Amino acid sequence: MAKKTWCISELTDEFIERMNEILELYERPYNPKEPVICFDEKSKQLIADSRTPLPMKPGMPKRIDSEYIRNGTANVFMMVEPKAGLRYTIVRKRRTKEDFSICMEKLVSIYKTKVNKVHIVLDNLNTHFEKSLVDTFGKKKTEKIMNNVVFHYTPKHGSWLNMAEIEIGVMENQCLKRRIPDMETLEKELNAWQNMRNERRAKINWRFTREKASEKFGLSTR
Repeated sequence: MAKKTWCISELTDEFIERMNEILELYERPYNPKEPVICFDEKSKQLIADSRTPLPMKPGMPKRIDSEYIRNGTANVFMMVEPKAGLRYTIVRKRRTKEDFSICMEKLVSIYKTKVNKVHIVLDNLNTHFEKSLVDTFGKKKTEKIMNNVVFHYTPKHGSWLNMAEIEIGVMENQCLKRRIPDMETLEKELNAWQNMRNERRAKINWRFTREKASEKFGLSTR
């Protein structure tokens, strides 16, 4: 029987099954031959200054005019391997099934010679499915891309189980919390940010386990 809980409207059997699948995946010892990649995306509004900002001087902060120019939006795709301390970003104009497919192709190209299988955690957005790759690349190429890939979907209303959301929060605070005028600048800034994070092997310390889920929701672990 479904019941209400602190972070979701209903705790259904499907929610519990998917939650435990992802938490079990996170609890596995780190295996570079079977990396766990968390995937998510974030829209970024592109804003340019209407006037050139006045530079910072001794005793005077940088001054930016309150007026600005809207240059549309871009979409940042985040792919993070939490236990390895690695992340990769891709900037696209939109987030269509073609954009998702290109991200999957890029991700597999990064890992294909190093691993046996890639586990990808992602939400249930209608583009986040193998069919998007088939529609974009055709069946033959999709089979090659998906040969060693396994998708693990978060439950509905359970996107908080995706560690990519945490990394996106870090990205926003460290890199995107200011005006960025165009996609070229956005891509340049994100490349510098991800390279810095990757050099430091910055990891995500995930602490929510199946045992803690059992305690929180009053369930037995599965």
